[in-house]
Amino acid sequence: MTVTSVTSTSSTTTSSSTATSLEDLTSGDFLTLMLAQMEQQDPFNPVDQTEMLAQMAQFSSLATTTDMADTLSTISTQLDTLNSTQTATQEAVAALAAQIEAQNAASAQTDTTTSA
Repeated sequence: MTVTSVTSTSSTTTSSSTATSLEDLTSGDFLTLMLAQMEQQDPFNPVDQTEMLAQMAQFSSLATTTDMADTLSTISTQLDTLNSTQTATQEAVAALAAQIEAQNAASAQTDTTTSA
């Protein structure tokens, strides 16, 4: 039996995309990749439909999770704003209470000096 060496003469190219991380991928990117996968598949041995459906379900789940993360981020921002507003209100009430106490003390001192 003769064994010959196998070497590859094709060059590997890397494609650059505009996305800098996986977080930047959108549903359009997924559809582009899926379409490219369908165009490049062997017509005599196509990709199993269950595998394609599983990929679509995973993407749908990822999109839902991303939307949920955005919603939670919005809620967190609103809660931070509410918390800072509440703190400012408490400080204003405390300052007003101190001013009222000072006026009451001054009024009580005036009443004691005028009645004497």
